[in-house]
Amino acid sequence: MYSTFEGPKAPGPKGERDEKPEVSSAPSFEAPLRPKRQQVARACDSCRMHRIKCDNNVPCKNCVSRGEQCINKSPGERRTLPQAYREIDRLKQKVKELEEQLEKERSRSSVVSTATPPFALTPPGTSDCTSTPDTISVPYAAPAGGNQQVWGGVMSSTGQSPQKTWYGPSSLFYYINRMNTYLSAVFQQLHPDDLIQLKSVAKTFATPDCNPTGDDDKTNGKDVSQTVSNEAYLTPTQEEYFLNLYWQSYHPMLAIIDETEFRKHYRSLATQPGKPRKPSPLVDIVIAVSMQVGMAIAQRNSSRALSAIEVGKDDPSIAGRLYYRRCQRLLYNEQEAPTLMTVQCHMLSAVYTCCAAFQNMSHVALSLAVRSAHMLGLHTEPPSDLPTSTRDLHRRVWWSLYTFESKTCMKLGRPFYTDADSTSCSLPVHDHRVASLAGSDFALPDENTTWLTYTLYNCKLLLSARKVHTTFYDRYPEFYSGNTGRVIYDDPAALERYAEFLSTTMKPFDDWVGSVPDALKTKREGDGQPLSTDRSRIVVEQFVPPWLQRQRLLLELLYHILRLNLYRPFICFPSMVTESPSLGTMSLSHAASAAEHSIAVTHIFHHVVTNTDLLVGFHEAFQWQWNAALTLAGFLFAYPTSSIAGPVRESIDLSIVVFEDFGRSFGTSLGAATVMRDLAIKIDFLAELLRGSNPPAATPPSTQDPTAGQFTTETAVVPPASDVTFSQEPFAGSMDMAYSVDNSGDLEMLWPPIGNMPDQWWFHAQPPGLNGIGEGFPG
Repeated sequence: MYSTFEGPKAPGPKGERDEKPEVSSAPSFEAPLRPKRQQVARACDSCRMHRIKCDNNVPCKNCVSRGEQCINKSPGERRTLPQAYREIDRLKQKVKELEEQLEKERSRSSVVSTATPPFALTPPGTSDCTSTPDTISVPYAAPAGGNQQVWGGVMSSTGQSPQKTWYGPSSLFYYINRMNTYLSAVFQQLHPDDLIQLKSVAKTFATPDCNPTGDDDKTNGKDVSQTVSNEAYLTPTQEEYFLNLYWQSYHPMLAIIDETEFRKHYRSLATQPGKPRKPSPLVDIVIAVSMQVGMAIAQRNSSRALSAIEVGKDDPSIAGRLYYRRCQRLLYNEQEAPTLMTVQCHMLSAVYTCCAAFQNMSHVALSLAVRSAHMLGLHTEPPSDLPTSTRDLHRRVWWSLYTFESKTCMKLGRPFYTDADSTSCSLPVHDHRVASLAGSDFALPDENTTWLTYTLYNCKLLLSARKVHTTFYDRYPEFYSGNTGRVIYDDPAALERYAEFLSTTMKPFDDWVGSVPDALKTKREGDGQPLSTDRSRIVVEQFVPPWLQRQRLLLELLYHILRLNLYRPFICFPSMVTESPSLGTMSLSHAASAAEHSIAVTHIFHHVVTNTDLLVGFHEAFQWQWNAALTLAGFLFAYPTSSIAGPVRESIDLSIVVFEDFGRSFGTSLGAATVMRDLAIKIDFLAELLRGSNPPAATPPSTQDPTAGQFTTETAVVPPASDVTFSQEPFAGSMDMAYSVDNSGDLEMLWPPIGNMPDQWWFHAQPPGLNGIGEGFPG
């Protein structure tokens, strides 16, 4: 760098800076010494942009010559190299202080209190995995009442908005985040959660009204108070069709409405002949829910193909949205003085939004239903001065709400609204006398069973599951103190003790299975046992009413889903650290149990959808199959050499067939089939690597292009690995930096070269042993 020497200058013209640095005048004999060049406080914006020397004049000489405006936005800020070094030193010191504070907080939080948490049905906290761009891991924290370790969740964007919401460790979204973290690590390329989340209406629109959140649609979003033309609603005969469909579809599974009283109410809404009826929130939401089922049946029987790329306004999952919107507008006026009808409407609104995949809206609707029920005192024993039929209806409404809300909160991993300790209402009755007073006329399955028996045993099943769920997650601090790592996956010994504890809490499920009457069990071929994982084929009896067949199927499917959700946290994805400790026998057994229940769910669905129309339009049932399919995929990623790997892989193929069949009714299922194909390709690819028989290029398969179009049942389930075009070559080199997948996600951990992939999978890749997973892992 060369310096220039400037002699003293005459005073500048008006407008120059008053203060100028002095320039020393050196004698000629000191010429060899390089003079100190004149320092400029800060170059103007134009000179900095052109990277040329600026003087101290305003305007500077360069700006005057170029005819530009001389501007200095930050004249007081000095940008010199010494100042940069000082700023670096200051930041280093600040980082050191923050690290010391963090270490103190960790030491303080590692002290485990043995007291029971004051209120922690599903404790919020942290994630056991590193977040992807779609998710944010929530740092663990101690509850306000003590220094207890809690098992946290992830913040994930699951809708059309980028806004993230919290999902706990029992949720499918938490499991998706763990699996995506593993896939990103193995393939050395980002695998965001959005690749595995469903392309549902909730991903396309912000609400079931099909109004996006963009500025152009803000006017329409405020249009809720406007009146919709009568031509947009159904005719009386069309409404009657969908109302009759409701009594045969949802009503036997959700007995919260007295059919006789409802029909009287519906007749009272009639006006002049040929004129539209008066609006009613209950009638509107019943029709909306029925239209979801009815339009799915109509779509299945039509020749119109749905798109697998994006779910649009014509999807059957949001059929009846005008009725849903009018119901919500009418409910707004009942907030201060709710009635039983208000609770019923909020519950059916939760059903509608759940089936449309608006999970958070469904959760909010349930919270409104619970608070309204508390205002009416439905959680207490009904007064004795009420008619018998009304008292029984109140019990059914409360316990149906209690079980619906419990199921949703366990599914999302969030705290419960309902509280068993404050509930004094007795369980619903199901005898013949009560069934005859309930307003519906259904045949009696046998002398001890009525159409209301399902409500009782569905309630008992959810009560058993909630008891196990609450006990399991509340006791987490007793098994993991935080001394090893940051979550329980960092401590295999603690994880094994936790798995052993779960085994001791599962008895309520076994007791429930033994109490279910035969009339509510789906029969099996041969010696197969109902409500089991023996993989025996189900028998759909030919001359049984559809409502009873649905009751049997949905009861067994829900049983398997609840159990697999409890076992799934023990599916541990392999760490890429070669000296990781092995998993315990009970942890491996629970992982296998999660897979077995997922296989049972898939086999039941495959038999039903390929032979009957019983579950057409039941969108929540589809969500159960999606839950099971992803559990199977994650199991194979974690345990590729398990003795049940073959049946699990076959079940993944069956799940794709199920999704394609559901896809004939609504577009979201076609997207699910696409995702499962992509995961199946990755599973086969990694299995080939593990067996040492590499595909043509040792590279991960690229994600399938969603623009491939629609899928039909004739489409090949999974293309061979050799037919897949691979995009890059990440397995040829070594990873610069990564993390233990199911550990705390410390980015300071370096991975060994991955070119020898089978050697890195020793953690879960041992010969099959006990429980079909493997044994004899090195200690």
